[in-house]
Amino acid sequence: MNLSELVDTFELMEATKSRLALTDYLVSLIHNTPSTIIDKVIYLIQGKLRPDYEGIELGIAEKMIIRALSCALSVDISSIEEAYRQTGDLGDAARKIISSKENKKTTRFTVEHIYSTLEVIARTSGAGSQELKVNYIVELLNHSTSREARYIIKFVMGTLRLGIADYTVMDALAISFTGNKSNRKILEDAYNVCSDLGTVAKVVATKGIEAVKAIQITLFKPIRPMLAERVRTAHEALSRMEGGVAAAEYKLDGERIQVHLGKELYDVDNNIRDGGNSSSKVELFSRRLENITHQYPDVINAIVSSLKKVAKEAIFESEVVAIDPQTLELRPFQELMHRRRKHEIDKTIEQYPVRLNIFDVLYLDGDDKTSLPYNQRRKILERILQQVATKTSDEVNKKINKNKHNSSNNSNRDILENNYNTSMIQLIPQTLVKSSEEIEKYMSSAIESGCEGLVLKQLGSIYKAGSRGYLWTKLKREYRSELADTLDLVIVGALHGRGRRVGKYGALLLACYDHEADIFRSISKVGAGFTDIHLEDFYKKLEKHKIEHVHPRVDTIAQNMDVWFEPSIVIEVIASEITVSSAYSAAMNSIRKGYGLALRFPKFTGKTRDDKSPEDATTVEEIVEMYKDQIRKFN
Repeated sequence: MNLSELVDTFELMEATKSRLALTDYLVSLIHNTPSTIIDKVIYLIQGKLRPDYEGIELGIAEKMIIRALSCALSVDISSIEEAYRQTGDLGDAARKIISSKENKKTTRFTVEHIYSTLEVIARTSGAGSQELKVNYIVELLNHSTSREARYIIKFVMGTLRLGIADYTVMDALAISFTGNKSNRKILEDAYNVCSDLGTVAKVVATKGIEAVKAIQITLFKPIRPMLAERVRTAHEALSRMEGGVAAAEYKLDGERIQVHLGKELYDVDNNIRDGGNSSSKVELFSRRLENITHQYPDVINAIVSSLKKVAKEAIFESEVVAIDPQTLELRPFQELMHRRRKHEIDKTIEQYPVRLNIFDVLYLDGDDKTSLPYNQRRKILERILQQVATKTSDEVNKKINKNKHNSSNNSNRDILENNYNTSMIQLIPQTLVKSSEEIEKYMSSAIESGCEGLVLKQLGSIYKAGSRGYLWTKLKREYRSELADTLDLVIVGALHGRGRRVGKYGALLLACYDHEADIFRSISKVGAGFTDIHLEDFYKKLEKHKIEHVHPRVDTIAQNMDVWFEPSIVIEVIASEITVSSAYSAAMNSIRKGYGLALRFPKFTGKTRDDKSPEDATTVEEIVEMYKDQIRKFN
């Protein structure tokens, strides 16, 4: 398949804001894509080379791209930088410069060639790797047309912005390979358990929809997490529960982590180990499906020294929280974010110790547990943790007895200190509640322990990967003078700062997520709560997400922003109340015709939700419910 065919479609997609048109363009492209490379094309459409959990990134900085362009086009760097300043996009700058030299010899690049070269670039590492990467890019640019070069640069930099979400891609796949858009649900279910849209596309293209239904949970491929809906009161939470009874769990202020425990069957050269022997392997995945194993080597050690004693293969849902090293009390989420570094991890482990709190089991020793009722999954967890405690206690006692005649106390002290690893893993606190009074009492206990609130779960609920609903509900503590809960909102635009904020952003335009329409709807501008450090940090972070116009998946009505961004960064805000407004599109016409909902006196809490994807932001439905609860409270 020629790269030019991909470019033709991408240009059409960039020129429209219509989701229906985007779907039609995708359907046409998919029809013309050979099934042998459909997975690669889907990855490129998503702006990646592999699924997120594999962590394959190109790692090319702007300066390297500019140098590659200079070498390929025989143009001095200052000219490229000037074109970059004029266009605001290196891909556009490349197209502009190459267009003036369009009589150069070009090659009919195939998608396969481009993809394989990008993979080589991504996997090139070690001494001299940066120079090699530049050379590969130069080779591509030397023989590409201006239109192709524009997208090659966008691929390399990760700035391909087509305005589509995974749901739109799945719509197009369903139409293309089954003739029925409603079959997207089957594709979505498969995607939720494998988190790899390229694989789903390859299976439906080569084996059909029945084969997609057969896609199962696989170790070391994260399952898209099940999420809880927000409620405002204990009464509402209980009214959502079947039979008027619920399991109430502490809602910790930490990072959600999916633990995969299994066997490492291959050596470093990817050869099967002699005799089939294998060592334990543990990988940790964030809520956004990123592999974050390197951030928690202490957690890995604790899992290997405890859970592997009772489970050969397992997938657990958990929450990791920062703890005070002296008192073991819970610390806030912000402290946990110090773990988000690649260097000097040993220092951060010592400064910011953590505890892993397990709250669900999805897979155990070859069996998928997601279809079991929640109360049965909880019993499995209780049995596992009890077995760990018993085995660990027996091992410690045996070692101490063996060393009881040792004249030195150091041996026994080492045994007890090594046993500390097992205390790093706990079952999240839980109790059964049947009344609002019981919920309030347990809520008080959770708050006193340093938690955010409670998660209440239906006892018979299955684990629905990738879904959000009232099988699980979250109830957070109330604030006297503000909204009863914080909101997680997506940055979609900004106004330039004035005064001391010159050179930074003065206010950010925020949006909530409309799940039904799969778009983001504006709800507020926020300028309060930011320190100078916050403002500098946001200016840098948002730079790579800048776009020339409002994103196709963003509905803002008539907001005039100085800068627009693709929906990417989620921040936490608090406000005094929710009010009707004709200036914002959130819940437009839901409360009053011609009016949406907006936040009054919004304030940034200081927390950037790096653990949440844009689609995990507070939803329009939640905003509407919060507004209605607010009205009931005031009346």
